[in-house]
Amino acid sequence: MNTPFVVLRRRVELHILVIMQTISTTQSLPRGKAGTKKYSAWRKNHFFWGSTAMLVLAVIGFSDNLFFDLGQESNSDPKFIIHGLFFLAWFVVLVIQSGFIRQGNYKAHMRWGIVGMLIGVGVVLSTFYVFVAVYKGWSVMPFYVKANRFYTVTFAVLLWLAWRNRKNGVKHKRYLYMGTLYTLGPVLDRVAPKIGIDSFWGTVWMEVLIWNTLFLGLFLYDWRTLKRIHPISWIGVLWFYIVLTLVQVL
Repeated sequence: MNTPFVVLRRRVELHILVIMQTISTTQSLPRGKAGTKKYSAWRKNHFFWGSTAMLVLAVIGFSDNLFFDLGQESNSDPKFIIHGLFFLAWFVVLVIQSGFIRQGNYKAHMRWGIVGMLIGVGVVLSTFYVFVAVYKGWSVMPFYVKANRFYTVTFAVLLWLAWRNRKNGVKHKRYLYMGTLYTLGPVLDRVAPKIGIDSFWGTVWMEVLIWNTLFLGLFLYDWRTLKRIHPISWIGVLWFYIVLTLVQVL
């Protein structure tokens, strides 16, 4: 007897069958001929390669501490050692976590999530300790150090928002990615001389190029996957430049 429940169940089963057949057909198409394939590749790869780029920049920037000048004074100072280890661990875990998502290994991503958040808290605490220990007062700080203080607070807020929105992938990954972009200042400052850029303005233009390339990549990802620029992305970039402007007068 075809009761309403039976009819509804059969319709649901039919819809599921059609969806599964559509997915199967799309996945069988050669790469480059299926729009879904292109969308999926962009969605899976952007944050992984963006995170990898930031890790590479960090390794280049601090290559003297890590490989080539192990006897330098900062390598024997506990506050710099702890701070550096937390930051390196953060960049590494960001790559690992985005790699898990890229592979579809969500269980591993969730297991490592707690570790990543604890490392992020360590980044914030160790950074503020270095600020307090090295700079005695706001007035003696260069503008870029003042900016980094704002960016570290912003990183902490975005880390908390990422944890609160850990079940919302769209927001979660953008909070973490944008927050990490804010921390790149000290890294980029140290990358410049490693690649032969010694002048102040040369360093500035290099940083402008790298930061805006990463911002533009996020905008393109948003447009490709959402058909719009996500508010976390454009507000994040806007705040980045507001801070740079504010510290010139504070």
